[in-house]
Amino acid sequence: MRKVPRVVAHRGASEVNPEHTLAAYRRAIEVGADGLECDVRLTADGHLVCVHDRRIDRTSNGRGVLSTMSLAELEAYDWGSWKRPWADLDDEADLPDLDELKVLTLDTLLATVRDAGRPVELAIETKHPTRYAGLVERRLIEALDRYGWARPKLGSESPVRVMSFSWLSLRRMRTAAPALRTVLLMDRIPLRFRDGSLPTGVSYAGPSLEIVTAHPEYVDRAQKHGHQVHVWTVNAEEDLRRCRELGVDVVISDRPDVALRVLAEPPEEVGRRT
Repeated sequence: MRKVPRVVAHRGASEVNPEHTLAAYRRAIEVGADGLECDVRLTADGHLVCVHDRRIDRTSNGRGVLSTMSLAELEAYDWGSWKRPWADLDDEADLPDLDELKVLTLDTLLATVRDAGRPVELAIETKHPTRYAGLVERRLIEALDRYGWARPKLGSESPVRVMSFSWLSLRRMRTAAPALRTVLLMDRIPLRFRDGSLPTGVSYAGPSLEIVTAHPEYVDRAQKHGHQVHVWTVNAEEDLRRCRELGVDVVISDRPDVALRVLAEPPEEVGRRT
C-alpha cells in the first residue's frame, strides 16, 4: 500500500491568502498542513524576508529591486491588496487583515512555526543568483541558530530543511550546518542524476510536477538511492492522486486544504467497477 504524501503549503495557503503573508501561513497551519514553504531574500540592511520575486512589483504596491531596500522601506508597502483588487476599502467587511498587508520576516515565520502547538515542518528556499551570494546562507544559519534549529542536538532533528535550485547554496549550508537536511530543486534533471542519485550531501530530490509527470520512473529511482522525493507545485486533484500513486514523499501545494482532503481519500481498488 502506497504511503500518503505529506502536504507542504507553498508560500502558505497561497490560493486563498496573499502569498508569503502571515495570514497565509496561519491558515495553512489551521487547515492541518504538515509543513510550510517559503522563499527568502536579503534586504539591504541584512534582514531575511519571505518574498519570491527579485522585484517587489507583483506582490506589493511598491516598485524596485528588493535587495536594494531596507526592511523599513519594505514595511511601508501594502503586500496583500493585490490579491483582492475588487475589494471595497470603504467597506469595513472588505478590509484585509493586517496579517495580509505586512511584509513577513523570516524571524516572524520561525516564531510562528515554534508556537504552532504541534510539529510543523518548514522548507526554506534560498533564491539565487543574488548580489549578496553566500551572505544569504550565513544570515539564514544565524536565524536558525536563535531557535536551535541549525545545529540540532544529537538524537533530534530540525523542523527546517533548506531548498534551492543552486547546488552551491546547498553546499554552503552543508559546510556550515551539516545536520540540516537539504533539497535540490529541479525543473529539469541533469543527465548525470537521471539514475536517481544526487550531488554529495544533498538529502532529498525536489523535482517539478512536470518532471514526475513526464518521467514517473524517476520517483522510484530516487527513492532507491535513499532520497525522499518532494514535488512542486501540485494543485490539481488528479495530479495529487497521481503523486500518491507514484509514492512521492511530499507534495508542495498552494491548496493545502484541498491536498489534505484528496490525499485522505481511500484509493480506488484496482479493477473495481459497478
